[in-house]
Amino acid sequence: MTEVASALVAASTPSVIGRLLGDLAVAYRKVPDHPELDPARKVHAVLLDDSIGPLLVLFTQNHLLDLNRLADLTGRRMTAVAPERLQVLLDKHGLSQLPGLPALVNSPCLYEEHLLQQPSLLISTGEPGLWLEIAQQDFKPLLKNASAGRFGEPLGAITPDLGGDDGEAITRAVQAFTARRIQQRLEATIELPPLSESVRRIMRLRSDPDVTIDEITSVVETDPALAAQVMSWASSSFYASQSKIRSVEDAIVRVLGVDLVINLALSLSLGKTLSLPKDHPQSSTPYWQQSIYTAAVIEGLTRAMPREQRPEVGMTYLGGLLHNFGYLLLAHVFPPHFSLICRHLEVNPHVSHSLIEQHLLGISREQMGAWLMRFWGMPDELAIAVRYQHDPAYVGVDAQYPNLVCVALGLLRSRGVGHGACAPLPDALFERLGVPREKAEAVVGKVLEAEVLLREMAAQFGQA
Repeated sequence: MTEVASALVAASTPSVIGRLLGDLAVAYRKVPDHPELDPARKVHAVLLDDSIGPLLVLFTQNHLLDLNRLADLTGRRMTAVAPERLQVLLDKHGLSQLPGLPALVNSPCLYEEHLLQQPSLLISTGEPGLWLEIAQQDFKPLLKNASAGRFGEPLGAITPDLGGDDGEAITRAVQAFTARRIQQRLEATIELPPLSESVRRIMRLRSDPDVTIDEITSVVETDPALAAQVMSWASSSFYASQSKIRSVEDAIVRVLGVDLVINLALSLSLGKTLSLPKDHPQSSTPYWQQSIYTAAVIEGLTRAMPREQRPEVGMTYLGGLLHNFGYLLLAHVFPPHFSLICRHLEVNPHVSHSLIEQHLLGISREQMGAWLMRFWGMPDELAIAVRYQHDPAYVGVDAQYPNLVCVALGLLRSRGVGHGACAPLPDALFERLGVPREKAEAVVGKVLEAEVLLREMAAQFGQA
């Protein structure tokens, strides 16, 4: 049996959708999901809300829903309905996703006028893995009570991040969002806090090949929050310590090791430099939880690499901890617009955050994060890992670092950890790392087996 045939056997149309289309005499054909399906034919449905009431919005997946244009068109400033409210609707019909069928939702409907330019459309069945292909002339009557409008931005019209000078890109973005003339120095313009002395001391220790346990212990013990964090991690069941941890030195020597403690200390100290934003996209993975999961997967992937091409485990782990640091910087530099980015992420789950940020700001969190790593004098490997983490084709200098982050994020997204569309990872990416895809999947599985422990550690990390 072919893979397509297997998918058709495994997936079936939910009864509520079959009955609805049958009652409306709409013909359809089942189409299993696969990467070659044209996003210009895939109908994306999102339920929005405001004080007036809900609104179902339909557009194809080659578009981004621009909430500013929608507000101009409707005179309403709308956001995605709360996940718990949407879940009530889905549970009522026994579905896990919202299909693009207005008759299923008791609310007005607005659709992007480009929707009906396709000869046929693909509608979600309400379950992942299967679409229903409906001819345009058969779908059009389903929109008889809906209104058309132009509120989407074609993804092809958004200029992607093509490299270049990140400092200049940030300057242009800041200029676009500030009324006063930008100052000459970028660091003064965006008012970055300076690195604390504890961070500088940790960085000096990290670059010292002859660092001693006493020196690390001294730095950790001068920061009570950091000392408590190290003790807590070493005592956690994740590291399965056989005896009680009585001191920071105990934690370093007997459980965590020098590299891990330095990396944890550096990441925690940097995290306190820029605080977590109060706003965030609905249903998103918490910041530190995402960081801990990613770092744990990267550690396993690094150890699975052939010894002769294996990079420094401590540095790759740190790249995982700090991979999304640009998110914090984005909230710090553009506070009034960060909320708007969050709302767009909620209604455009099929679009990468980088494209949304480029569309709204002209800059991505990866560009900002990489620039900050360089501005703060972090190792080049970290800046490159942050900058090219979403480019599976990157083969430049120190490519192993962003390649590892790319694989970790992609595999975690395929397991429901993280935000954004789940694009398939190319075989060439695994080949460059020397880690077979099956072995990489096993690494992720092992990490997620410790999910409860990792969440506890991430919660402690966020509170420190």
